[in-house]
Amino acid sequence: MEELWMQSGEPPAEDREIVLTYRQEEEPVTLRYERALPECMRPAREKREERAPQRRTGPLNPPERPRKRWGVRLYVGLSLLVILVCLGIGLWYVGQYGFDLPGGGGPNRRPGGQEDQPPPGDDYYYYWDTEEEDAAITIPRYPTGGQTRLSLSPAGELPARTAQEVYDQVTPSVVAVLGRQKAYGSVGTGVIFSEDGYIITNCHVISGCDRCAVWITDEYGVDAEYEARVVGYDRDADLAVLKVEAEGLSAAQFGVSDDLQAGDPVYAIGNPLGVELRNTLTDGIVSAINRDVEVDGVTMTLIQTTAALNSGNSGGPLINRYGQVIGINTIKMMSDYDTIEGLGFAIPSSLAVRWVNELIEFGELQPQPVLGVTVNRIPQDLPDGRIGLRLEEISRGLSGDRAGLEAGDYLVAFNGEELVSFQQLLNLRRELRVGDEVPVRVYRDGEYLEFVMIMMAE
Repeated sequence: MEELWMQSGEPPAEDREIVLTYRQEEEPVTLRYERALPECMRPAREKREERAPQRRTGPLNPPERPRKRWGVRLYVGLSLLVILVCLGIGLWYVGQYGFDLPGGGGPNRRPGGQEDQPPPGDDYYYYWDTEEEDAAITIPRYPTGGQTRLSLSPAGELPARTAQEVYDQVTPSVVAVLGRQKAYGSVGTGVIFSEDGYIITNCHVISGCDRCAVWITDEYGVDAEYEARVVGYDRDADLAVLKVEAEGLSAAQFGVSDDLQAGDPVYAIGNPLGVELRNTLTDGIVSAINRDVEVDGVTMTLIQTTAALNSGNSGGPLINRYGQVIGINTIKMMSDYDTIEGLGFAIPSSLAVRWVNELIEFGELQPQPVLGVTVNRIPQDLPDGRIGLRLEEISRGLSGDRAGLEAGDYLVAFNGEELVSFQQLLNLRRELRVGDEVPVRVYRDGEYLEFVMIMMAE
């Protein structure tokens, strides 16, 4: 439709005529009028869009980006993190404990729940049946200073006993020691040495433990469990003294390990591989005495034996033919590459007696005295027929040097006893404490001289 206006210089008058001309097309023209729906009938989204102000865009006002769904992304991220953590814990557990559940009895786990660690990569090593030798011991303490003391009894005229008699005599004094470490534990052996409940075991048996239980089997085979407290321990000596509240217990008799000779028969009683096989008896011979063995940088003087020792035997007794305890079993030698059998070691009773009594009295070992001299082990015959031990070297500033001893002197008497062997000198030194004044006699240039050595700490 075309609309024509006729205009002039003035606005159109009311009476001016307006002519509308229509031209008919081939198709009919439909005129339709549409009006908007009322506001109450329009969708809510359309209302918001109408009410929202139109935002102009430009270089200083860029268009809005679509909003990110942070809640969904955070949920997905946290879920993935939890899955990865659980997977890592699972891989670590399988690597540490295999597919056994905690406390289970898998092929690599002890009955107490603690897993035996595989041997390290060294060619030879000494196996201590514990995972953490240096872990703190937090077992409740028992007061020190008790009157009980360990004593040794020479075999003298005691009759030799059969293996059955030795077992019957000593078994009531052998206990199972169960150390608790959170969800896991360690199993070892101990020896009762007093009727009021003092027990010897290895320090590494209770290393890292916060609780300790002791199983005692009576003569009828009935087990009784006691909570044990620790009196004292020493890691280098690998000894610990425990105390249980009991009376009338069967105490073992301890013999003198210095009387042993290579080839003497010995027996071991303990709990190999756990409590299921407790009080197992094995036998062997003394392979060597006073064997110096270095373990983790510490030199220990031990008895070497062929009696079979296994994990769980630690802390148990090594027994002579007379039924006397002459050692505390501690380690065995093993190898990654070679087959090694019959190489077990025990702490000699002649050394342990002093340490045990110091642990009872002080809760720890006291400083050990040293002579400060290097002694030739081979006794020498002096011109008058006496025997002397030649002093090869004198350490400056120590007991021998301060007393006036010189290299080349022959030590003839020590602390009132005439010397006949190097072992005798070692035995006499064990009885000394720091600060003791010890008279000594030496042979020098054809004459005998008297000196006094004041024992100094190592």
